[in-house]
Amino acid sequence: MEILNQFIQIFSIKDPEHQEFDRIINQAWEESRQKFNYFWDLRIKDLSIYQEEVVHWPDKKKIDFAIECMRKIHFFRNKNHHYSTSDPKCQKATVRHMFVQHLFLAKLSLEESDIQRIINAFSKYRSHYYASILAWPMSRFLNKIAHQYKGRLLSNSLKETLNNLRKKIAAVSRYGDDKEKLKFLEKIDLILYRSLHGEHAIKPTLFHGKDPFVLMANKQIKSLDQKDKEYWYQLIGMAQKVNGARPGKRFQKNSRDLIKEYGDRKFKKIVNAWFSFLVNLKETLTERKESYGGESYTYYSHEFIDSSTIQAVKGFVWMCTPFYDSHTLQNLANLAERSYRKVPGHGPVAQALGNACFYALAHSKGIEGISHLSRLKLKIKQNSAQKIIKGYLSSAAIEKGISVHEMEDISVEDFGLVDGNLETAFGEYTAILTIKSAGKTTLQWIKADGSRQKTIPSFVKNHLSTELKKLKLLKKQIDKTSSAQKDRIDQMFRAERSWSFEKFMEYYFDHGLMSFLTKKLIWNFKDNEEMVTAIFYRDHWTCLDGQLFIPKNDCEVSLWHPAQASTEEVRLWRDFLMDHEIKQPIKQAYREVYLLTEAELNTKTYSNRMAAHILKQHQYVSLAKGRGWKARLLGAWDGGYDDIAELDLPEYKLKAQFWIQSLDVEDGYNGNGIWNYITTDQIRFINTEVNEYLDLIDVPAVPFSEVLRDVDLFVGVASVGNDPSWRDSGGLPAYRDYWNSYSFGSLSALATNRKEVLEKLLPRLKIKNVAEIQDKFLLVKGKYRKYKIHLGSTNILMEPNDQYLCIVPDRSKKDPTEKLFIPFEGDTGLSIILSKAFLLAEDDKIKDKTITSQIHRS
Repeated sequence: MEILNQFIQIFSIKDPEHQEFDRIINQAWEESRQKFNYFWDLRIKDLSIYQEEVVHWPDKKKIDFAIECMRKIHFFRNKNHHYSTSDPKCQKATVRHMFVQHLFLAKLSLEESDIQRIINAFSKYRSHYYASILAWPMSRFLNKIAHQYKGRLLSNSLKETLNNLRKKIAAVSRYGDDKEKLKFLEKIDLILYRSLHGEHAIKPTLFHGKDPFVLMANKQIKSLDQKDKEYWYQLIGMAQKVNGARPGKRFQKNSRDLIKEYGDRKFKKIVNAWFSFLVNLKETLTERKESYGGESYTYYSHEFIDSSTIQAVKGFVWMCTPFYDSHTLQNLANLAERSYRKVPGHGPVAQALGNACFYALAHSKGIEGISHLSRLKLKIKQNSAQKIIKGYLSSAAIEKGISVHEMEDISVEDFGLVDGNLETAFGEYTAILTIKSAGKTTLQWIKADGSRQKTIPSFVKNHLSTELKKLKLLKKQIDKTSSAQKDRIDQMFRAERSWSFEKFMEYYFDHGLMSFLTKKLIWNFKDNEEMVTAIFYRDHWTCLDGQLFIPKNDCEVSLWHPAQASTEEVRLWRDFLMDHEIKQPIKQAYREVYLLTEAELNTKTYSNRMAAHILKQHQYVSLAKGRGWKARLLGAWDGGYDDIAELDLPEYKLKAQFWIQSLDVEDGYNGNGIWNYITTDQIRFINTEVNEYLDLIDVPAVPFSEVLRDVDLFVGVASVGNDPSWRDSGGLPAYRDYWNSYSFGSLSALATNRKEVLEKLLPRLKIKNVAEIQDKFLLVKGKYRKYKIHLGSTNILMEPNDQYLCIVPDRSKKDPTEKLFIPFEGDTGLSIILSKAFLLAEDDKIKDKTITSQIHRS
């Protein structure tokens, strides 16, 4: 039948009106070629043929023209599945499509018969081969009906027509059309409802779809009394209509007025419960089948919530912008972090929702929202999120007339802590919350007589459960904040920052939370031209020689960096920490220093020190982003074979670059086309003032050292040479030589530093009589064999034949090094080496057969 219709269309005699329509299209096409660079840029209202003729046509003729355009588009698109945009026929189809779009935007009066004809055309014709009815200008069409029949009773025939349209739209099953489909169904329902109940009637509106959030929230709304329901019907209706990257003024005003009328406390109680539900909601693995070219395909995806739900919840997030209570802001921050959590094959689960949370936090009253953004900047690693957050922080700083760094200084919440401790009364009991390390707090309970209770008192559980819940939430907030602030201070080592003594005391030394991180660090105090370096020890500022120091109120304070100190001074500070058992929360005295080498002087503008390593790509990108670098995943697509990761160093007017390439080997990428491995190349520095590469000798010592330290971290963690199971599990056979050379080769600066620490720690350990350091190994004498643990990769060889021993660290077991004194936090490799050493020193007690079978293998 379709072939017969096309035959008739080709050979039938055109009526005069259709000939006129073709003339209009031809003239519009000729004019568009002259006026616009591309046909998809053309604006119908700017065409003279439209202004001189079409705009003056009666509405019936315009509708006839639109339907004829749809018919011609349908026959062209379905007859020509593959076409070039340079083909005049394709270009004319585009012109027709633009006319259809514009005619439904312009003023147009529709009679019932016209509505029926348009719906028939929407249903019969397709704008593209795989398009559904939704591809036509459905929104504009329904808006015209709603406007034209506003306040009027619909005839039974028109109701039937709209209900038939609703069925056609509801039947659309094309993947990705859900959001548009629900929007159109809602519009039709609203037209029908208001026709029956009046223009100002409040239509019952609930969340669309059937995801877990929708089922929970709709059930909650249905349980409210009728008056409350009507408020939520209106709020949900507003939320479902939001668009764009930020809320409009009309939306903000209307939603705010309605929430005020309903009650802020009642509103926040419900939406905060919704936000918490989403934060704790897990993704589900779903299966989807689609047909293409006569073949059936099955796709699997991790689903969080429906796109329509994301859109609606985004509206409720924006409605929370006027609120600045800690509970709401904390929930918004948690929801932002949850929304940016990645799932396989998709990326962030709800990026638009996360961005809405950023907006609400940035525009909330006070400084607490900015504090959350500062933390999220260090936790969410996606480049797009980083750009948005930095933009909001910059705007807030400009508004206050300070720098972004200062903005972040003043926005750190102290949570009522005093020197890292918080005491809270619970009846006759006292809860003492103490920061033990960055990201880790402990909670102790003290009885009225001063003795400790190991568990939470029954009285507190039974009678003060609400207060207990608040304390536990506060504990989580403190853990998150202390962890984020540790990362922020660590990144200050590459920023040329200084503070007045007054600001230093306010934001760091006397701050309830920051004091835990800063009192064990080494600081420079500059008074005029005199510089004194000191650490706070036993309630006094103490210098290297043991002399006490009292800073002047007008001095300038900055972080001490080992790259700016002599080798002797660094050694003395390291001895000071070991002798006095001071554990720095951030690696400072033992911070790796990278000085310019002779080879780098010869290469002038680039360093090959970290080149020719094989890294696990996902791990590398995660590390790079965590350190503030702009990096991306490479894949088997155009432009996905190499990358230049970049780090901005604005204080020095520099930009660092780290060049990488994909490792293109057979089956070298995952199911999403992402390369499993990459290889490393050069490190360069750009002078951002002139946008030219800088000779390495001209790069200041601190940024040079910090950039190489970052890249050494990427290699030291992400290299396949660190994976004890990589070789045995297959790895890349052609690159096993690299694994061997890295696993047991020369020590990096990171590993050399680790060796120095071990040399000082070993005499204090219970394995001191069976362990010693030789060159690049920690040698351990067990009951059965001798073992050589590499100080860089942590991999193990067994004597006498250097047989490889594979031990994969078990993170579920308690760390035997937990109670050992180590002068800094954060070196996981050092903990792994010591754990393996303790285990192998008593190899006769090992029960794990995967280990014993290797030890006893000849």
